[in-house]
Amino acid sequence: MEKYILILFVAFCAFLGAVGQIFFKLGAPSAKLDLSILTNYHILLGLFLYALATVLFIFALKFGEVSLLYPVIATSYIWVMIFATVFLGEKINMFNWFGVFLILSGIYFIVR
Repeated sequence: MEKYILILFVAFCAFLGAVGQIFFKLGAPSAKLDLSILTNYHILLGLFLYALATVLFIFALKFGEVSLLYPVIATSYIWVMIFATVFLGEKINMFNWFGVFLILSGIYFIVR
């Protein structure tokens, strides 16, 4: 597979994992540490998306180097920050944006 297609594919995996994390957060208030957690649809959907992201990432590793592809997973931090702001009402400050800049800069230098 073309390097940049793989990078976009892994960014999509990070996106799915980030959506899964938001569902974990939505399910957390009603979650208990017993078998009832298996009936929490937010948790179940989060697990499904997280597992799907992992399986797709493993597929991507078949075609590319882990040292190139794994850093792209760091975009999940950016996705989570955006989704937490939009869907959970969390605030983004200047340090968060600086972190986004550092993450994207690091990915840029690694994938060059």
